[in-house]
Amino acid sequence: MSVISRATAPPATHDVGALVTALLSNLETAAPAGLFAAPGTGSAGPVPASPLALMTAPGVPAGLLGPTGLGSAALRVGLPVPAARPPRIPSAAAPSGLPGPAFGTQPHRIGRPEAESADTRRIPPLYCPPPVRDDPVLAEAVNEGILAWSESIGLYEGRLDELRKADFGRLIMLAHPDCDDADKLLAAAKCAVSEWSVDDYYCEEDADPHAPDGSMSTAEAELGPRLELAMAAMDPVFLPDRYQVQLERALQADPILRAFRTSFAHLAQYATPAQLARLRTEIAGWFIALGAEAGWRGAGRMPPVWEYLANRQPHSFLPCMAPIDAVGGYELPAAEYTDPMVRRVTTTAALAAQMVNDLYSMAREDLSGGREFNLPTVLAAEEGIPRPDAVRRTAEVHDELMHRFERDATALAAGASPELLRFLTGLWAWLGGNRAWHAGSRRYHDD
Repeated sequence: MSVISRATAPPATHDVGALVTALLSNLETAAPAGLFAAPGTGSAGPVPASPLALMTAPGVPAGLLGPTGLGSAALRVGLPVPAARPPRIPSAAAPSGLPGPAFGTQPHRIGRPEAESADTRRIPPLYCPPPVRDDPVLAEAVNEGILAWSESIGLYEGRLDELRKADFGRLIMLAHPDCDDADKLLAAAKCAVSEWSVDDYYCEEDADPHAPDGSMSTAEAELGPRLELAMAAMDPVFLPDRYQVQLERALQADPILRAFRTSFAHLAQYATPAQLARLRTEIAGWFIALGAEAGWRGAGRMPPVWEYLANRQPHSFLPCMAPIDAVGGYELPAAEYTDPMVRRVTTTAALAAQMVNDLYSMAREDLSGGREFNLPTVLAAEEGIPRPDAVRRTAEVHDELMHRFERDATALAAGASPELLRFLTGLWAWLGGNRAWHAGSRRYHDD
């Protein structure tokens, strides 16, 4: 990370600790009202001056549209609805003129409500915070950057409309509310899209059956070698000269490998070497989990629930969460990130986020002919229960993980460093943003 970036990054303060403790000790459905309303100001507190202030200081996140699409209503189930809607306050976190409810009101709905009401019943209410901010203009700027980058490296060639519909820029905007720098968000978004492209290119039924040297093979047999090359794209390999040329040729020939190389180069403008190494480690664990899942497919075996969940801890949003501090403009020291209790909290958050993905990706994965796994499918097979019951059980697993996250993170927050307090807050915000994005992304449903 550059000296200028560090100098201009909003400092971590001990005030964040009080917020985190309030957030994580709350036993209600969503974040405490104190996050949004200052004492004595009703529901319309002072307007924060920056996204970080929006995340860590009192005030209504004005202009918050609320997620749309499948399951969006569940984000605010159980919250009190005031007799009259408070006035909307303009905020730098969202363009003026955008309609949006204050915290605790019914969500603003966009699109076709009849389609939403029919689909929402499939996703039970989840114990999860709402997003901290919604800035459609910033999200669109990140989306445009993703599309330009993808086109330049040949990623999703002929499928850019599909990439646009996924709206990954919105995910990154929602998940990192302490950053309003579009280029920094784009760096994180490129890494996330690179990771998603592995699923879309290497793990699908119609994956390329050729080996990296051009010889005919099978997609199943070449998954491991392809993931190995992806690691080489992120963590440079130094071979004898004549073989280095051949490796470079292979790295340049595959758009996924070009994606990993260029996304890491972009993130390196904002992340320290230790933060980049952390991300590589999380991705490597995910690659191992992808190999295990391929083993289930090859054997035609449905894993038991315990094995599936063990696989889904690394095969989760850990790689996407790893750059939280780099995007936020600070660094959580390696000794803290790898502390056993911090690790427990982080992996719990990642697994909870993955359960959200399992619920929202069911319809898409049902079309895979049994190639894709999700917890409702595994639960239904193991316990012999109908799909609706398996969906409800998955929601219970999600909620159990969220409550564990709150308990463990509260204990950590009591004596944590300012950097760790910010990271815990970032995890909480990431969970809310991830849930809101899944509720609206057309990757999982087409409203």
